[in-house]
Amino acid sequence: MLSSWPLLTLLIWLPILGGAATLFFGDQRAAQAKSFALLIAIASFALCLPLFTGLDTSVPTMQFAESHAWIPSFHIGYNLGVDGISVALIGLTTLTTILVLLGSWNSIDRRVHQYFASFLILEGLMIGVFCALDGLLFYVFFEAMLIPMFIIIGVWGGPKRVYASVKFFLYTFLGSVFMLVGLVYLYLKGGSWQLSDMTALPLTATEQAWLFFAFLAAFAVKVPMVPVHTWLPDAHVEAPTGGSVVLAAIMLKIGGYGFVRFSLPITPDASHEYAWVVIALSLIAVVYIGFVALVQQDMKKLIAYSSIAHMGFVTLGTFIAFALVREYSNLDAARLGLQGAMVQMISHGFVSGAMFTCVGVLYDRMHSRMIKDYGGVVNTMPWFAAFFVFFAMANAGLPGTSGFVGEFMVILAAFQQSPLVAFAAATTLVLGAAYTLWMVKRVIFGPVANHHVAELTDIGSREAWVLGIFAIGTLALGVYPKPLTDLMDASVSQLVSQLAATKL
Repeated sequence: MLSSWPLLTLLIWLPILGGAATLFFGDQRAAQAKSFALLIAIASFALCLPLFTGLDTSVPTMQFAESHAWIPSFHIGYNLGVDGISVALIGLTTLTTILVLLGSWNSIDRRVHQYFASFLILEGLMIGVFCALDGLLFYVFFEAMLIPMFIIIGVWGGPKRVYASVKFFLYTFLGSVFMLVGLVYLYLKGGSWQLSDMTALPLTATEQAWLFFAFLAAFAVKVPMVPVHTWLPDAHVEAPTGGSVVLAAIMLKIGGYGFVRFSLPITPDASHEYAWVVIALSLIAVVYIGFVALVQQDMKKLIAYSSIAHMGFVTLGTFIAFALVREYSNLDAARLGLQGAMVQMISHGFVSGAMFTCVGVLYDRMHSRMIKDYGGVVNTMPWFAAFFVFFAMANAGLPGTSGFVGEFMVILAAFQQSPLVAFAAATTLVLGAAYTLWMVKRVIFGPVANHHVAELTDIGSREAWVLGIFAIGTLALGVYPKPLTDLMDASVSQLVSQLAATKL
């Protein structure tokens, strides 16, 4: 449906223009810059609420649509629209931005106005990715959001921030160049940049294969999948806490979102033919990266590797659906796998965002992320310890938390295709518990390890609000995921029908 007023445009450009306005406060008025940025973030969240109340969840069509000519000579349009999957991710983006700004309130002491402005601009660009219905517009937002994150890591990061930011930029930029080549080919063949037109375009098996791997190069780096994952631990370790939270909670999801919007509908036959590649890489991420996480001494690096393992469930659930549809004609199981992948994306946003926030709380007090420097934190920070243990349990996939729901749905779907694949995926419940509980035991429990831990002060009201909202989201999704699955059900069902269709 066409929106009576440009809600999606407002959602995209309010934070971008608000971020630009924040720059004018200068470093001398840091307090005013922070308050203004937070106000813009809250307004953006309020603007996204009509998407939830106004979306017709019974149909899979793109809604709140906006269509304007952008570059008419090349048939490039400013075309926006959302479905249930997009709305869920936009809601996660706007909420996470508020929590990031609140969490960074006292931890940044230089170029504060630029720091807060960067996150607002990044928020608008990420929302643009989730709204774009034109291939080139998607690509512009997809690439542009690298710039503020590059600045966030490079300016406010740790000692190796320049190396980490350049590595992050090069990996993600080079991967997306292949996507641009694929989009140009589709435009030259069909004469349209519209994603709906690209989906309807007839393609040979060879064409689909080349396009599939072009899209895979772009989105596998973003997820990230093994073996193009090495930029993520470096980026997380060197990024400030807010950068790590946004990177884990939102930016990684854009890789999974890209598979859903491009690979599955545009190249269904090639995606089925080469699904085994993605499934194999996903299982490697789940199992191998889980063992890598076990030996980490840096809390941030441990959580970063766990993110790679958990995102493996997103790609596993997405591509195992092909075998379930085409080889077993099990549409219900395919829908379950895709639903599980989508739920896992939202769940991982809450859990990983909370885990990185917890590490940031400790780092603000002791300026160390090394596990060996802590011990007995529960004795001096009991409220913080309660939150940390709760999020650690969610990260390990404890039933009743959001960390369990998506993974269980994907494992259940995988079992109907191959018990062996399901068994390999289920090892994450053991490995996740191993590396998470090992960290909790050494950081939180036991006697007070040293005088630095003895001098720690518990979380204040601001930090409690941030962690509390993350906890509410994690618990609500774990106990009652139905509103989220209902929101995305029509879109997921349409995806399943697209998987079943062939272009050959």
